[in-house]
Amino acid sequence: MWWAPSWGVVLSRRLVGRPCGSVGMGSTTALGAVFRPQLPPERLPAMARAADAAGLEELWLWEDCFPESGIATAAAALAWTERLRVGVGLLPVPLRNVALTSMKAATLLRLFSGRVTPALGHGVQDWMGQVGARVESPLTLLREHLAGMRALLGGERMTVEGRYVRLDGVALDWPPTAAPPVLADALGPKSLRAVGRSGRRDAAGGERVRRRRAPGPAAHRRGTHRGRTHRAPSGGRLRPRRDRTRRRRPTEGRTSRLPRRVGA
Repeated sequence: MWWAPSWGVVLSRRLVGRPCGSVGMGSTTALGAVFRPQLPPERLPAMARAADAAGLEELWLWEDCFPESGIATAAAALAWTERLRVGVGLLPVPLRNVALTSMKAATLLRLFSGRVTPALGHGVQDWMGQVGARVESPLTLLREHLAGMRALLGGERMTVEGRYVRLDGVALDWPPTAAPPVLADALGPKSLRAVGRSGRRDAAGGERVRRRRAPGPAAHRRGTHRGRTHRAPSGGRLRPRRDRTRRRRPTEGRTSRLPRRVGA
């Protein structure tokens, strides 16, 4: 990923692959931009039009707590552009009802066919607790929400009694003309295994994106300005990342290896 301070966005390359577990796994590279939710919404129109005019393939939006709505900014960006695909990564499912999320996604998918990519996550648990939406098993909620949303967007009528998702004969009156991919992503081995079992895993930056950036005042207060940082794709807080190269003993005649870049 590349930081573009003049735009206030992150340019990114995303590997677009087939669903996990499919035969003949393949991928292509999509070049796009990420509009950071720390920027005021009024800066989005110019950035979206510039990305569209520059020929970028994708624009990804975040839904952090509590700057901006991912669905609202996606609808606006789609209306302001002609060909740009717009993704939202990630939509925290504890804040949503699966039927309402599916209705909003279906409306956008019918208005802007082929240009919308919804992506879900279980949210940052501290933030979920702030609004009273924290659940005992975030991964169970994410799996149930994914299954329900994919079924509803596929035109199915759903009756299900899950731990968190409960639907009684629910079907969309205006489902998308073609069932879209509903992506998910997470951070950490347990979350990644759960998302992998759900069928598809991909998002604007993958499960881990490393990048160098100028330290800001908040980074200095947390002490993360001395090393690498990473950000959870759902908009989690920056956390210090250990420099694993310091653990290796220097070997005579051989240079130490740098940590492998992920998501570049």
